Amino acid sequence: MRIDLEPRAEPSRWASIAAPVVALLLAIAIGGVVVGLLGKSPVQAFSVYFIDPLSASWSLQALAVKASPLILIAVGLSFCFRANLWNIGAEGQFIVGGALGGWLALATHDGAYQQTLGGWWILPAMMLLGILGGALYAMIPAILRVTLGVSEILSSLMLVYIAGYGLDYLVRGPWRDPQGFNFPVSVTFDPEATLPSLIADGRLHAGVLLTLAAVLIASVVLAKTMFGYEVRLFGAAPKAARFAGFSERTITLAVFAISGGLAGLAGIIEVSGQINQLQPSISPGYGFTAIIVAFLGRLAPFGILLAGLVLALTFIGGEGAQVAMKLPLDLTSAFQGILLMCVLAADVFTRYRVRIVTGAAR
Repeated sequence: MRIDLEPRAEPSRWASIAAPVVALLLAIAIGGVVVGLLGKSPVQAFSVYFIDPLSASWSLQALAVKASPLILIAVGLSFCFRANLWNIGAEGQFIVGGALGGWLALATHDGAYQQTLGGWWILPAMMLLGILGGALYAMIPAILRVTLGVSEILSSLMLVYIAGYGLDYLVRGPWRDPQGFNFPVSVTFDPEATLPSLIADGRLHAGVLLTLAAVLIASVVLAKTMFGYEVRLFGAAPKAARFAGFSERTITLAVFAISGGLAGLAGIIEVSGQINQLQPSISPGYGFTAIIVAFLGRLAPFGILLAGLVLALTFIGGEGAQVAMKLPLDLTSAFQGILLMCVLAADVFTRYRVRIVTGAAR
């Protein structure tokens, strides 16, 4: 006896919609079992993890701010994944975008280069540099793929470590704050280089609006433009796309540029909206977590918006549960890993039909 997976002729639309919901519920159930085996109350863990972060204004603001980079990166990744290209290096593109945009904040610190025009141009220029940095860094695996046939999975992933070590060198060396008591951090950004708050004395900043705009624009591009059609066609039927005269090289470069640009924008938004300086680590793994967000959201921008809020909740709730329940493991990483496995399993059952083949049938 063996188990075969037969591709479904046409996956059910309702099954595709229900799959991420089922995956989330299954992950919660498995997480509850794990917490129970650790001798803690699954009900209490559920309350601390999912309910408490939604019960106060400050935590709701933190949820939106935490979700913003996840959503931005995942929307960019959805362009690659829809074209059946695998950009696994969004974490590195996030870091490079934050570093390049942050460089301008350091270069203009204490009023430098502001005598003529003032400081109004600094923040928009930082956003553009963040996009440019992420896009150019994403071009490396894209160009290697279209010219030499190098796997974009391996090249984009290895570039993450180069970006991380590069930023670490800069903040410990030339960009270190001379008045920072030898800590590996840059100077604190000026107000002109800091994203404004949307709520007085709150954490919600203008980067959240840029994220919402990116979701809206991406949904229109993917659903209503010829470029979006080309991306979808290359993912679903690459031979048909090439027969129709569409350029695989052009699509590859374009989707990597979009993916890297949005990851870089997320990086500079995080640096200028949350951290307000450069330091050795500016990401708790947003670039990797965004992969889960993209698939949980079914590669649809508005689905990604909802999925990003769910995954942001796991960051905030996980930190709260770790402290309140004194759990002996990183609950955030554990739950996100379980969720990824459940999402992949749900996707398999959506696209394939399980068939048990007996000895007689063979």
